[in-house]
Amino acid sequence: MPHSRRGEGDRKAARGGVLRRLGEWCARHFVVVIIAWLVALVALQVVSREFGGEYSDNFSLPQAQAQKGLDVLKAHDPQAGGYSSQIVMRDDQQPLTALSSQMSTTVADLEKLPHVLSAQNPLTAPGTPSGQQNVGPLSDDKKTAYITVRFNVQPSTLGDDYLNGVDTAVQPLRSAGAEVEYGGPLGELARPSADDRVSELIGFGVAVIVLLVGFGSVIAAVVPLLSALISVVGGLAILGLLAAAFTFATVSPTLATMIGLGVGIDYALFMLTRHRQNLIDGMDPVRAAGQAASTSGHAVLVSGCTVIIALAGLSASGVSFISLLGVAAAVTVVSAVVGALTLVPALLGLIGRHIDRFHVRTPIAETEAGAGDTPQGTWHRYAQRVERRPLSFLSAGVAVVVVLAIPLFSIQLGHIGDGADPTSFTDRRAFDLMADAFGPGSNGPLTVVIDQTNVPQSQRSALASKAQQSLDKVQGAAVVTPLTPTQDGDILLGTVYSTKSPQNATTTDLTNRLVDDTLPDAVQGTDAKGYVTGTTATQVDFRDIVASQLPVIIAVVVGLAFLIILAVFRGLLVAVKAAVLNVLSIAASYGVVVAVFQWGWGGPALGVHGKVPIESYVPMMMFAIVFGLSMDYEIFLLSRVHEAWLRTGDAKGSVAHALEITARVITCAALIMVSVFAAFLLSDNIVVKMLGLGLAVSVLIDATVVRLLMVPAVMTLLGRHAWWMPRWLDRVLPHIDAEGAQTGARSASR
Repeated sequence: MPHSRRGEGDRKAARGGVLRRLGEWCARHFVVVIIAWLVALVALQVVSREFGGEYSDNFSLPQAQAQKGLDVLKAHDPQAGGYSSQIVMRDDQQPLTALSSQMSTTVADLEKLPHVLSAQNPLTAPGTPSGQQNVGPLSDDKKTAYITVRFNVQPSTLGDDYLNGVDTAVQPLRSAGAEVEYGGPLGELARPSADDRVSELIGFGVAVIVLLVGFGSVIAAVVPLLSALISVVGGLAILGLLAAAFTFATVSPTLATMIGLGVGIDYALFMLTRHRQNLIDGMDPVRAAGQAASTSGHAVLVSGCTVIIALAGLSASGVSFISLLGVAAAVTVVSAVVGALTLVPALLGLIGRHIDRFHVRTPIAETEAGAGDTPQGTWHRYAQRVERRPLSFLSAGVAVVVVLAIPLFSIQLGHIGDGADPTSFTDRRAFDLMADAFGPGSNGPLTVVIDQTNVPQSQRSALASKAQQSLDKVQGAAVVTPLTPTQDGDILLGTVYSTKSPQNATTTDLTNRLVDDTLPDAVQGTDAKGYVTGTTATQVDFRDIVASQLPVIIAVVVGLAFLIILAVFRGLLVAVKAAVLNVLSIAASYGVVVAVFQWGWGGPALGVHGKVPIESYVPMMMFAIVFGLSMDYEIFLLSRVHEAWLRTGDAKGSVAHALEITARVITCAALIMVSVFAAFLLSDNIVVKMLGLGLAVSVLIDATVVRLLMVPAVMTLLGRHAWWMPRWLDRVLPHIDAEGAQTGARSASR
């Protein structure tokens, strides 16, 4: 054996088996460990319910122009500068003017509610100027109207109980026969609470079937599911406690559940598979669990750290909303790793040698890694075919990925509006009523704020005239209201309505046109400053910030993952290959998401109304999560390839050997993760649907096209060059052992 490989094996053999000792202790003292987990779980649930925080989509972008415009408006006109929401009325039997007393009562009661700055009576408010499209607040047929309510806080953060007061206030209108729906933030507050139990049950059900078919043992199917469930429940309780100190988005627990279940089942499965093989090799259960922790446990630890580092890369976005989504997902990844390293060995110690006592078919285990004979299993023969025609297999894989990635080039980032929600949601019904009566742009008015504080009185009239002329000519606007000064005269205030819905690209272009061109031209030559604010403008600012930071996130995550692979496997080309192939698989999953949601290929079947843009932060979240999860399979496969390479020095044969012993477990793990993610397509939240589909497709592509076609082909083409490492780089990088001391012991003993 070459000296370099022998030396590396000696270094690994010399390391202490901390994970081995931990695994053996947990297996030997299984009663203590299991009780400790259950007690901790109950305690966390009690503490989280008592002291945990609420999840909210209330976040700010201090440097965004929309936020600056809102701050200026608040300072000069608090009544106009709050957070607005619409309450929409429709009466097909009589004009709403016949309900003037009920309307007055409702408006008066709304104004008495906590946090309400003002409520506008649509029957007495000034209407749209003649000659322009009617944008409210009262329709031409007098049968549709909306009350604009302004709050001093974001309404969606007020809690479900707040709606009781709103319901009471609008009851006179409902009693008179009018349909009343809540739009905007109030509508979001009125949405039914997310219930992911059906998705979780489906994911678990498919996981049971996959494990039974793949490995045959009933007990072996239960252990990964039980471990993952306990780990996720504990992680969610910790997340609830963190929510008391930080503002986590409402999608955070769902995202954490998706990731936690996926990696939790995978990590436990990798541990269990190695343990069962150790039992077959003649080890007692305690030692078998310790060896599994020493080998697969190391891979779990490295993989978990890789996922967490990838999620931590989201902090490079500079947006707290995005960073905290990464933290939420990382919490359940940590709990899954801890569960795999402690709870799984304890359960294995409890089961002892009875792990295959109940089975539906002959239990199957991996091929013993140190066998002297050449394996001749199905996957080994498949790898030999790849070895004979690597370019053909690589070309086939690249072709599939490229075709799937084609829609990516037309991706449109944006915000998914209420119009895409199910009709069972009040905000969707309010959206439809507004669009039908006042045009699609009425659901996303753009508030124009011109701060003329530093403009002399003698110049303000000319500024107002010039600004109005500029706004009247802006492309993409259906209606532009006259600019009116606030009471102190320092602010000019107007509203621009798009010809399209808030989520349409035309509205995004209109917003950016106002910010970048129209308003700067209007105030040119003066000390005035122009802003576009409101919910839609804030969403456009958020989209632009996220889009500008996406390349940074990609560079950070790819760079960190590249360094981890390099430090673990000491092969420069192996690390390059891992980074490139994972980026390709993610591009393919992006393409599928664009085709389904943006192009509408299957969106209606998933409960999505019409074509919708890709939620601005979804690609960023997908990249960090998918890249981390892809590295899971990369590490488990490459660790076995590396192990065989250290032992035999046969680069091509090592690939076939690794596929022989990992293909079944990786395939089963991938199918389970795909089923867990895909089950969340049943969610009413469209962002969750996007993430569920994107993650499911990416894992499927990664576990099939990438792992079965591209990785073996590339590794075969590279041969021993895959493990080349410059000496100076080898000295600089830390040594990370992916498969623990056992690998080193084997290589040192041969």
